[in-house]
Amino acid sequence: MERTEIRIAGTGGQGVILAGILLADAAVRDGKKVVQSQSYGPEARGGASRSEVIISNEEIDHPKVLDADVLLCMSQEACDLYAPKIKKGGLLILDSTYVTRAPLVRAVRVPITELARQATGREITANIVALGLLVGLTGVVSRESLEAAVRARAPRGTAEMNLKALAVGLEQAQQWKRSA
Repeated sequence: MERTEIRIAGTGGQGVILAGILLADAAVRDGKKVVQSQSYGPEARGGASRSEVIISNEEIDHPKVLDADVLLCMSQEACDLYAPKIKKGGLLILDSTYVTRAPLVRAVRVPITELARQATGREITANIVALGLLVGLTGVVSRESLEAAVRARAPRGTAEMNLKALAVGLEQAQQWKRSA
């Protein structure tokens, strides 16, 4: 792996910024070079939100995602906006709970938010389910580093719930790989 560009996009309140921070933290724990940036609309909740992470074994000379290798969309708006900007042959991951149409035929469609509700009883853990799915499909960081990042950065008292959500995402990745 020389350079992997990842864009996580959704709406405010879905935790896409935290997901990007956790992914970047895990990459650092794995000894990789990483750049993480974020952008969100003026609305605290409901506006557009995205986190971008670049992971590399080499120095990162350009800190912005140009053509994402991996795009995770947690909302229809995010899919509409960013799916056309994914690298040819890139991996598109959709939360089919909220994303009903996609411009690309080849996409991983998983009901991420619904799985979060089932696993933890809390929709807010969908970002962690999504992160587990992304890492399980790509192997861009190690499971151990990702679990350590979740333990270190999860809001106080939520580490076990978030680790449970992470395990659900990782398992979904394995199921998807077996069925593909």
